[in-house]
Amino acid sequence: MAVSFANVNSEAGLKKLDEYLLTRSYITGYQASKDDLAVYSSFSSAPSSKYTNVARWFSHIDALLRLSGVTAEGQGVKVESSAVPQASTPDVADAKAPAADDDDDDVDLFGEETEEEKKAAEERAAAVKAAGKKKESGKSSVLLDVKPWDDETDMAKLEEAVRSVKMEGLLWGASKLVPVGYGIKKLQIMLTIVDDLVSVDTLIEEHLCEEPVNEYVQSCDIVAFNKICEILF
Repeated sequence: MAVSFANVNSEAGLKKLDEYLLTRSYITGYQASKDDLAVYSSFSSAPSSKYTNVARWFSHIDALLRLSGVTAEGQGVKVESSAVPQASTPDVADAKAPAADDDDDDVDLFGEETEEEKKAAEERAAAVKAAGKKKESGKSSVLLDVKPWDDETDMAKLEEAVRSVKMEGLLWGASKLVPVGYGIKKLQIMLTIVDDLVSVDTLIEEHLCEEPVNEYVQSCDIVAFNKICEILF
């Protein structure tokens, strides 16, 4: 059964979505999917930061779209759209203005391309070419379990230490705390990697389980590892 949401551009809709995302990283499942795209595309602008969970999710999906795109199938989602009133059309007679004083000779519709226009066209072509090269490198979505030493470990500082690890081709995503038992919680965090640049084993062994991060982190486990498929046109 498809998940349904009210108009996400309204206060009531944002509040409901914020409550829904309190315990979830994505709209459905454990990786970004077309369900996330459906809800993301329903926003007329970025949500207010006062809706913490929505803002976190929106920023993550926005980053994924910029980095690699989202192609995984979802479970189905319905989003109520907001009615946009049509702008009143001015009377045709009033809209017409005298054009006797217009000087058509000032506009050359078929003039030669200027140096600035040529340069802009070259820059756009170079950007498209560079974007094509970036897509050649595969990407993966990874879900990690990060476990603390004990129930006295400050989980906020643990997450801060984890996210402090910076590597080219590594993008940290959404996270949540999951109870383990005896008052202990583990950090479950998503990340997206460029396969040619980042090894998850290296990330864990040489960064997350080494100083200074291992002051808070006892161990890490890979929960899910999914290749991100891209359709090139």
